[in-house]
Amino acid sequence: MAKTPRLMPKHPVLFRGEVLRSERFSPSMQRVTITGANLDDFPWLGYDHWFRLFLRQPHQTEFVLPELAGAKRWWDPYYALPEDVRPHCANYTVAGFRREASEMDIDFVVHCGPQGEPEGAAAIWACTTRPGDPLALLDQGLIFDRPDDATEVLVVADESGLPSTAGILRSLPRDTVGRVVQEIPAAGDRRPLDAPEGVSVTWVVRDDPAAVPGAAALEELRRHDTVDPAGYAFVVGESTLATEGRRHLVRAGLPKDRITFSGFWKSEKTEKLVRV
Repeated sequence: MAKTPRLMPKHPVLFRGEVLRSERFSPSMQRVTITGANLDDFPWLGYDHWFRLFLRQPHQTEFVLPELAGAKRWWDPYYALPEDVRPHCANYTVAGFRREASEMDIDFVVHCGPQGEPEGAAAIWACTTRPGDPLALLDQGLIFDRPDDATEVLVVADESGLPSTAGILRSLPRDTVGRVVQEIPAAGDRRPLDAPEGVSVTWVVRDDPAAVPGAAALEELRRHDTVDPAGYAFVVGESTLATEGRRHLVRAGLPKDRITFSGFWKSEKTEKLVRV
């Protein structure tokens, strides 16, 4: 089984683009489709290919981007910009890429407040953006890093990791075996996943808006107590799911160097997650 390609660009390159359309993809997901003159040069690798997304903030009339030419670290020129002109920056995974059309899909999780209004700068932008609105991407490569000799794959994620899950499953060799535990806020957030025949998918529906995101996926993972030490696990999403998921898998016998874990975000409710 070939190793997943893992590439980080040697020099930071911004891909400028604009919005084509924005639509509610599922109850908790807003899909924004973008295009750009050089977007067909984006070196898409499949799997969980991610990028830093730069967006114009509501109070800004101009879209000012950091000058990355010659920069070793993207954040130095970014934070050198004055706060009043600095664009919003957030991390996202490629949800779909059509090179021939120079189009990319980006899925935004939409958490809503008491009146149903979207919360969070990126989600608000995704729900209110219009065709022609500017943006930019900074390629960051892959996180998924399955070893050559992995006997099985375990993917665990909350809704923030669903685009990664979908990309990984459609990119895996068709003879891969393993399991996916995917938490979603509502049953309507289920989507078709192109999983290899040997990879089972467990959807965990949270339903309760007051529940701690990631807790249900973590509970399901803790019931998964048999692992092959030669396997590989990818655990992402809310920070407690990532860290406690990794801790469980290590206790179950999976070596630390065969686990990729990443806290994509941190919920204010995580103190309710009690370690076991």
